[in-house]
Amino acid sequence: MDSDQKNSILSFLSALLQQHRLAIMEANRSDMLAFPDMDDSMRDRLKVDEQKIDAMIRSLEEVATQPDPEGKTIYEFVREDGLRVINRTVPFGIILIIYESRPDVTIEAAATAFKAGNRILLKGGKESLHTNSLLTRLWQEALTVNGVDATYVDYLNLSREETRRLIRENSHKVDLIIPRGGEGLIRFVQDNASVPVIVSGRGNNFLYIDADADFEMAVRLVINGKKRISVCNAIDKVAIDQYLPELQEKVSRLVTALQEKGIEVWGNREIVSLCNKVREENDAATLREEYLSAKIYLTLVDSLTEAAEMINRYSGGHSAVIVTNDRGKADRFMLQVDCAAVYHNASSRFTDGGQFGVGAEIAISTQKLHFRGPLGAQELVTNKWFVYGEGHIRE
Repeated sequence: MDSDQKNSILSFLSALLQQHRLAIMEANRSDMLAFPDMDDSMRDRLKVDEQKIDAMIRSLEEVATQPDPEGKTIYEFVREDGLRVINRTVPFGIILIIYESRPDVTIEAAATAFKAGNRILLKGGKESLHTNSLLTRLWQEALTVNGVDATYVDYLNLSREETRRLIRENSHKVDLIIPRGGEGLIRFVQDNASVPVIVSGRGNNFLYIDADADFEMAVRLVINGKKRISVCNAIDKVAIDQYLPELQEKVSRLVTALQEKGIEVWGNREIVSLCNKVREENDAATLREEYLSAKIYLTLVDSLTEAAEMINRYSGGHSAVIVTNDRGKADRFMLQVDCAAVYHNASSRFTDGGQFGVGAEIAISTQKLHFRGPLGAQELVTNKWFVYGEGHIRE
């Protein structure tokens, strides 16, 4: 497909989403009713309302306006004997996306991979089957109307064991797998796949409040970091410099602000000694846990270095924030912390393809290869060497 055909499909799909709003929400209502006992985090991920449909439409429009990632020249070299050597971007081929709960992935992640020229196999969770099936049918209608094989984007309604067999045996000749879900799923894919895997990592993000911080700003950033509990860019841990002026009073203000938002506040004994409204937890294992709930954990550190070491040891490598008025400290923190996105005086909730200007994302990678952070269409290509000669031989 050329760029015009790709963009025509994306635009047509956008119009179909607009046209079928009520049907999409009705299919999603069936999914929601089938799982009445789901927790708040899963409910937030599964639900499709007007705002989520607006976001899907907007992501399709944004991806359609982006440059085509396919066929770009990365490097070109002409030897003295006239042999031309060109390195260009090409699609991966077939990308399998395995995901849980979030029907918007069926549109946004698939659009990202599609724009880069890849075929897409979608494997969503059983809890979102009705919504995902309808969205896939709309994908296939857009493809068919524009003269493209409908199975260019296809949905796999497989059992858990069938999915595991697919991963182990690669019966669909997949070139790349992107698992988006819990640690159990990701670990199984990494351990059993025979093809490259891009991990859309867990969150468990930390915010560090430096001794030289605008504390009112820090409170706003923490609160914003817990605005949605089901997303991977949420804040779960807050590390506070023990030399922060008026420490006890400020910890109490932060705790009160969080509790007023319905967020449970936990902390170690040092935090509890400063504010008895905090629930005590001294097991360091909690520092590694991604909560995906209205819960946050506070702890004290004695330096920026300790904060960075704590983040590198326990976080998911997703996002980390420093709140400080000292630019030098911010630069040190941002270089020392080993996360895909690092922030100075800004909310971790910006770690998102749309917010970073890359449009819809297929994942937020916490790996260092092939790419890191939000993966947009421009990152969902690999490369190939094209060599042009006229009977050249190597002596």
